Parts: sequence; structure tokens; C-alpha cells
Amino acid sequence: MNNKKSGSRTMLMSILMSAPGPLIIGLGLIVGKSSTQISDFVRRSAELLGIIMAFIVYKITTKDGVTDTARKERLERLSNIFVGAMMCVGGLLMLWVTFTSSSTEKGNAVPGLVIALLGVVANTLFWIKYSKLNKAEPNAIIAVQARLYRAKSLVDCCVSIALLSVVLFPASEISFYFDFLGSVVVAAYLVWCGIKTIRERMAG
Repeated sequence: MNNKKSGSRTMLMSILMSAPGPLIIGLGLIVGKSSTQISDFVRRSAELLGIIMAFIVYKITTKDGVTDTARKERLERLSNIFVGAMMCVGGLLMLWVTFTSSSTEKGNAVPGLVIALLGVVANTLFWIKYSKLNKAEPNAIIAVQARLYRAKSLVDCCVSIALLSVVLFPASEISFYFDFLGSVVVAAYLVWCGIKTIRERMAG
């Protein structure tokens, strides 16, 4: 019971901490046109939907008195497939934005950089927390959240590097290539993680 309550609190906290990200980056896009920043906005929005869905299903499947194992497993599978799909959607939209963006003026990428740096710290802590929860009491939804936050922490590292180059060298080729490659690497990694998650859940 304690582990279930801890898992529920952790997921709720992850939603509350993830929710401001898309809003702040979205507002930052008013003054910034970095493809990495635009892609990061799309990615965070898709991931937030996945986290919310996972939280709802986790609450349902860990509720006292729920004994229908088949229903529980079906809901967990659907939730994790949805999370994987959101990772794929976020990655594919990032690729689309990256290759269709024609703006060479990057503008102010500071808001996105600040969020990305904070994300490295927060997502790493959530990755560790979810991993510990799943180790203490294995749960399909918690396991996928651990994978999601591992991906989010690594992605935020890439995004931070790309946006830092834009902030330090706004009009140089260095910032252009870091910005472009940062988006591509982030997108490819997300799609790979999403496909892996979907395939595992479908097989299960």
C-alpha cells in the first residue's frame, strides 16, 4: 500500500512539474525561433499527455478492491502503448519541424535553455525514483515511466547543449549545426524508445 501511495504521489508530482514546461517554452517561442526549442515544445506537450494518461490508469489499477487481473493488465498495456505512441509522435513531429523550419534567425533561446537545464535535474531524479519504486514492487506502468524519464533526462541533456550553442553563438554555423543535429538526435532517440515500448507491450 505504501509503495502504491508513493507511486501515485510521484506520478502526480511529475505531472505538476512537467505541466509548466510546454507553457513556458511556448511563450518563449514568441521571442525565439530555434528549431530545437520548437521541437522541445512539441516533445514536452506529447509527453505530458502520456504522463497524465499513465497516472489515471495507475490510479484505477492500484485502487483497493480491484481484483480483475485481466482488466488490470489490459489497462496497463493500453496505457504504456499510449505513452510509447506519444514518444513516437513527439519525435516525428520534432523531425518534421526541424526539416521544415526555414528561419535562420534563432532569436532568444534562453527560456528553452533554462527549462532544459532544470529538466536534466528533475527528470534524472524522477528516473531514479521510478526505478526504485519498480524495483521494490514491479509494476508495468511504473517501469515504463522509469524508461520515459530516462529518455527525458538524456534528451534534455542534448537539448541543453543545442540551445546553449544558440545562446552563446546565435549567428554562427556552430549554433546552426548544433541546433539542427540536436533536434534530429532527440527526435530519433524518442522514436526509438517509443517503438521499443510499444513492441514490448504488444508482445506482452
